[in-house]
Amino acid sequence: MSRPFRFGVVAAPQGPGEAWAARARRVADLGYSTLLTPDNLHLHAPLPALATAAAAAPGLRVCPFVLAGPLRTARATAWEAHTMTALTGGRFDLGIGTGRPAARAEAEELGMPWGTAAERLAQVRAAIAALRELDGEVHTPVLMAASGPRALGLAAEVADIVTLAAQPTTPRPEVKRMAGDLRARAAGRDLEVGMNVFVVGDEIPDWAVRWAGPGAAEALRDPDTLAVLRGTPDEMAAELERRRAELGVSYLAVSEPFAEALAPVVERLTGS
Repeated sequence: MSRPFRFGVVAAPQGPGEAWAARARRVADLGYSTLLTPDNLHLHAPLPALATAAAAAPGLRVCPFVLAGPLRTARATAWEAHTMTALTGGRFDLGIGTGRPAARAEAEELGMPWGTAAERLAQVRAAIAALRELDGEVHTPVLMAASGPRALGLAAEVADIVTLAAQPTTPRPEVKRMAGDLRARAAGRDLEVGMNVFVVGDEIPDWAVRWAGPGAAEALRDPDTLAVLRGTPDEMAAELERRRAELGVSYLAVSEPFAEALAPVVERLTGS
């Protein structure tokens, strides 16, 4: 049985508190289930920002997208995540991963070891295990961003939600292979599978091309790309139904600049 669709907005936490709170309320008003924030030393710290958002918009779920494991000890991550679950009334998802490449410099700035890929993955496992101990009978949902075989294997074992961490330039067949690998490793576990939507609409902004990196201009204009949703709301909804059938994806995260454009599709697919 297919999972129902749900949608989140990825927003950079910055600026004064009331402006950030107003953005959270707007996300909820547009029908999105979750506000997600990046883990980046150049922005507000994600967990205090998410606590503010959750207080401003009752009913809205909040999630870091995603915490870089090397930036904190496993026990500190678990402690803060469990606290967020308690303070939000269970509206917190722990998003966690091994860290994007740029996070290496941030770990050094914080005086934290970066470690090998295997060590960083072990940190993620340890943080989730520590969270489960603190949670007791409570269950904080864990979202893992994963792409490689080892990360997909760990996500299939311990996560509740798995975001297929494909780059905007990743071809559809490769993402389909990742999704199949995840299902094979999950051994029947009922995982929620998610992915990013990088651009919504027929126009590709220059900033989106720059952000997506080398080779992005051609990739984002490929009519079969998974990074872009084009056409009318009905056509976008049909494409998302195709992704659910082909990839098992039912959780879509969109960048804040495109939240308004995707809102009619959210309403069609969720009834919100």
